[in-house]
Amino acid sequence: MHHHPVWIDTDMGFDDLAAVLTVAQAPDWTIAGLSLVAGNAPLDVVTDNALRAAAFFGWQMPIHGGSSAPLAAPLMTAQNVLGADGMASAGHSLPAQRAALHTTDGVQALVQYLADSPSPATVLALGPLTNVARALQQRPDLAAQIGMLVWMGGSAAAGNHTAAAEFNAAVDPESVQVVLDAGIALRMVGLDACRQVRVHAQDAETLRALGTPRAQVLADLLLGYVRIASPDGSLPMSLYDPTAAAALVAPRGMVFRPAHLVMELEGRHTRGMTVVEWRVPRRARANALIAHQADEALLRGVVLDALSRAASE
Repeated sequence: MHHHPVWIDTDMGFDDLAAVLTVAQAPDWTIAGLSLVAGNAPLDVVTDNALRAAAFFGWQMPIHGGSSAPLAAPLMTAQNVLGADGMASAGHSLPAQRAALHTTDGVQALVQYLADSPSPATVLALGPLTNVARALQQRPDLAAQIGMLVWMGGSAAAGNHTAAAEFNAAVDPESVQVVLDAGIALRMVGLDACRQVRVHAQDAETLRALGTPRAQVLADLLLGYVRIASPDGSLPMSLYDPTAAAALVAPRGMVFRPAHLVMELEGRHTRGMTVVEWRVPRRARANALIAHQADEALLRGVVLDALSRAASE
């Protein structure tokens, strides 16, 4: 079976972990490397999460540190929502044992990966686009080496970090514009698409019933994630990063529409807004594909099946 390589750039919180596991369990995909970026939490916390996850799940891909701050603004994190470690839990957390960091320069690692790739590469970005933008600033010629960039970020509707801006876009909007200006084939999986795919407290209990140490940890992390939506876990929680990962490995599960995308960089109330002009080509040239309609049953099934298999290994 032919394996499609993908480079993953992540600000490792729980939904990033679930997204990485979704790709890792996909039979025809292989993860070529992970680069880390500050976002959900500061870079040292993100790095700790990634290395603990790698040790616990036996990941073999190289893991690289990355950008500790956005291109042009102070770092904002989501620790007020996700907890100090970016992985709110209902009990167990990842064990303390850590794998080794391959290098501390994720930007250079991504540059080298793109330069060495025999064909245009696929990149899955699960956080602010800082590392990708810095790589393109260093080597503009490598834009042609990114065949597809799937990004969980932005929104074609309302925001969550602010009324107008989704978190990953709000943290480093300049990086998104750098990517767009480079002419990258960006596939944006935004809030409005991810909110069509939800998980429930019962999904955590189904995982827990597998009875393994990995199942116990994943169940508590998933339940902690669900409780972001409601403290008692009674409401479903949207799957963010895993929806982008599932849309990559199971493309039948997401309908994308062409649009013209620009970043709002100046607005007092709208900085970080992903402004989507759907009226292409009449009003503007399409420069992105925007996730529009999700098959919830298919995509959540891909994610939950991946978590179950990771828990059972």
